[in-house]
This record gives sequence, structure tokens and C-alpha cells, in this order.
Amino acid sequence: MKILQNTDVPIYRQIADQFKNDILSGKIPQGEYLPSIRSLAKELRISVITTMKAYEQLEVEGLVTAVQGKGFYVNAQDSQMLREQHLRRVEAALTEAIAAAKIAGMSDAELTETLQTLLQMEEND
Repeated sequence: MKILQNTDVPIYRQIADQFKNDILSGKIPQGEYLPSIRSLAKELRISVITTMKAYEQLEVEGLVTAVQGKGFYVNAQDSQMLREQHLRRVEAALTEAIAAAKIAGMSDAELTETLQTLLQMEEND
């Protein structure tokens, strides 16, 4: 897990986002326990409170459940919910790409061509 110090994103949010990505991508399967709050805090050299806040954020989002004395485990994910979350991420990334393209002075056709080229490259990999 990578924590960036030179960013406006709070550390607890960075942790929660990385776990969220791993859960949604299936890298951390349902039923698996997350590292203990204390061990993760020690590994990342951060406060236990910061780690707890990240785990609580994941719990609020419905990705994990706390079990007294055992820690936090990954909930089963609804495939439709997962699809919706991925669609939101795609929309956000494309919106950001559109804004960057406008700043760069790209036309809609150039942006579309760039996307098509990237899709073709992905297919060839």
C-alpha cells in the first residue's frame, strides 16, 4: 500500500480508496479479513486512529463489516452494484479526460480518435 504525503487527499482516504479498489476489482475476495488496524498502522507508520477512520469509511460504504474481536471482513458484493460503481469511476475519469483535452485544445474528433487508439492498444495486449 502506498501513501502519498504530498497530496491534498487525507491519508485515511488514500487507505480507504486503495482497499476499495482492491475489493471492487476482486483482489480482496469476499469474506477475507483486512489487516488488523494496529498492524496496518504499524506497517504504514501512521496513527491507529487514521487507520480506524479508513476502515470506518469502508464500513459506511458497505464494503466491509466489523466483527467484534476479529476485525473487518469484506462483504459480498452485489454484481449490479459493482457495475454501477465501475461505471461511475469510468464517467469520472472520462469527465476528467474531457476537461484535460479542452485545456490542451483538442477537438472532439481528436479526443475520440485518442480513445479509439487506446482501446485498440488495450485489445492487442
